[in-house]
Amino acid sequence: MKNRTGRRWRCALAKLRVLSGAEVCAILAGFGFHEVRRRGSHIVMQRSTEGKTTTVPVPDHRELRTGTLRANIRQSGLPKELFETD
Repeated sequence: MKNRTGRRWRCALAKLRVLSGAEVCAILAGFGFHEVRRRGSHIVMQRSTEGKTTTVPVPDHRELRTGTLRANIRQSGLPKELFETD
């Protein structure tokens, strides 16, 4: 695949899987996050480590949009590879 200048991309980009809010919560739970509260269509997951608290609001939708999933990955601090296709 080539970019606009005609050069090849340096690395192949992996695609994010299509995940539901419940699936994202299950992945987060596997890494120490727990459900703090549920209000409307959002689940708030939280993890406390070394005097630091990480909070990730996850929409409880059937399919999360790519931007929402990327934001959840960034907020959680987990590696992106956990959410990519094989």
